[in-house]
Amino acid sequence: MLTRPSLIARGLAALTLAALAASASPAAASGRDKAFFETVAGQWKGPGEIVAGKYKGTKFTCELEGATLTGKDAGITLDGFCRVGVFKQPMTATISEKGKGYTGTFLDGADGKGLDIVSGNVSKDKIVVGINRKKLNGAMIARMQDPSLLNITISVKVEDTMVPVIGVALTRQADPMAVGSIR
Repeated sequence: MLTRPSLIARGLAALTLAALAASASPAAASGRDKAFFETVAGQWKGPGEIVAGKYKGTKFTCELEGATLTGKDAGITLDGFCRVGVFKQPMTATISEKGKGYTGTFLDGADGKGLDIVSGNVSKDKIVVGINRKKLNGAMIARMQDPSLLNITISVKVEDTMVPVIGVALTRQADPMAVGSIR
């Protein structure tokens, strides 16, 4: 049986996955969006913490692997997990370009136990997305501090104010199978 912090971590991890998704209105942004997705593709690992609310202080870790979508459309798929204590929750997501925006689900989407991306914008080193799960509305900001550090802040709307509730710092993991030769 999963504990309440574990269920929150599952939702939180789904929000973390949102860091790798975006929605752009101009079609010309597709090349820029693809470039952003390429910079965040790969293996990531790092700690996070719930910084507000009933579970304030709950710490977790996530390990995620992302791959850009093939074809002309921008997007990404992710697989991995997040862990709170001894509880480990699988994470999956697919985000794909559709028309002038993006669609996607995390876990099984807002109709199940996951989330939907409802809006967003990609810039050179940052992504801001609107997130939705039933009556919960919020935003996630993910910024590439450098090629190996992705910082994520997730906020929820409380009345007319956005309140930060989750912070995550993911570090790019080196490929353990990378080999080379010197001639």
